[in-house]
Amino acid sequence: MFDNLSSRLESVFKKLRGHGKLTEQNIQEALKEVRVALLEADVNFKVVKDFIQSVQKRAIGQEVMGSLTPAQQLIKIVKEEMTSLMGGQEQRIQLTGSPPVPIMLVGLHGCGKTTTAAKLARHFQGMKKRPYLVPADVYRPAAIEQLQKLGGELKVDFYRPGPSQMPLDICLKARDAALKGGYDLMLIDTAGRLHIDEALMLELREIKTQIKPKEVLFVADAMTGQDAVNIAKSFNERLGIDGIILTKMDGDARGGAALSVKAVTQRPIKFIGVGEKLDALEIFHPERMVSRILGMGDVLTLIEKAEATFDEKKAKELEKKIRKDTFTLEDFRDQLQQIRKMGSLESILNMIPGLPKKMKGMGGLQVDDRELGRVEAIINSMTLKERANFTIINGSRRLRVATGSGTTVQEVNQLLKQYAQARKMMKQFSKMGGKGLGRGRGQVPFFS
Repeated sequence: MFDNLSSRLESVFKKLRGHGKLTEQNIQEALKEVRVALLEADVNFKVVKDFIQSVQKRAIGQEVMGSLTPAQQLIKIVKEEMTSLMGGQEQRIQLTGSPPVPIMLVGLHGCGKTTTAAKLARHFQGMKKRPYLVPADVYRPAAIEQLQKLGGELKVDFYRPGPSQMPLDICLKARDAALKGGYDLMLIDTAGRLHIDEALMLELREIKTQIKPKEVLFVADAMTGQDAVNIAKSFNERLGIDGIILTKMDGDARGGAALSVKAVTQRPIKFIGVGEKLDALEIFHPERMVSRILGMGDVLTLIEKAEATFDEKKAKELEKKIRKDTFTLEDFRDQLQQIRKMGSLESILNMIPGLPKKMKGMGGLQVDDRELGRVEAIINSMTLKERANFTIINGSRRLRVATGSGTTVQEVNQLLKQYAQARKMMKQFSKMGGKGLGRGRGQVPFFS
């Protein structure tokens, strides 16, 4: 989402590093370019104005001018001010109080509330909580069925409203059911509209008054840019919200909503949706997001994803195989499957410090997730003996594997070559005493 902004800011900072000593004129010119970059990223103009003034106040003075590394110091100020702009530090959902704790999702039609409700349910399952899904959208066709289907995938219980029940009655009856069922929290998926209207607000205010949700979360489509910010502001003024969830942050929008919404509404972003799958929801960390924008990577999120994805027992077994040089094609496939669970390859690579810049230097190298699917198909088309001993795969067998996987012999040859190189590299690691292997929790076994 922030590709264009990241490229523009990197260009500005590259120029600054070229100056041994910064002058007031250098700084003014750099901040002018930063201002244009932010406006082009669809950041609210007033937010941009205040941001530039804050950076300028700190930059033109002893903090930068007297620094031994003025360019780095200015970049540090931009990073700190941008982090502050986006909320400073993470803000978690509050679950204090007597269960079932109600959490209410609001927003316009099409912003992704229903899917987000299911994603939140999965998130709380990971915290060992028992969520209860409540469908309070009786207007959108199939909204109730959609939430029921998503809940079924997660094995999360779901309130089934009657054919003529209205939203407030659904919420009240669902609360009774959740209390009897011993659930920890209830996630209320409310109705949206194509635009804000008084009927919508009245309905939401009634639910809020009667149910008294611990948190009202506004769900916004990040792809709509400043429209999302303006709608969030209106919801906050007319209903009162406690936090924001931005969906479709994996899209190709300019990112202005994420950089503006906290400053405009004075309400924190709590989660971001980074894909369509039910596990594609991340707690929002302002500092980590800014690091990504500035091309500094996001190692902490990468480690957390690895910890949530990789099985420690399997990782140890894999380490033994690498040390004994018995790493098979089947192990290779299993590792690729684990990596795919962490998200798209592009999102993973963007978290590694310095790598996004190197990829741009290689002409904007594109990462195709379908390549991993082809690799899996090739390995799955092999026999168990072939996966255990790749040296027996001769010319005729390679043709059969290519035919079975819908690929070419050249692609099969390329995979076997890559696999052989990986084994060789792992053998070298093992001879070096295992440096890079078994680094404890958070390791990504194949890339360790």
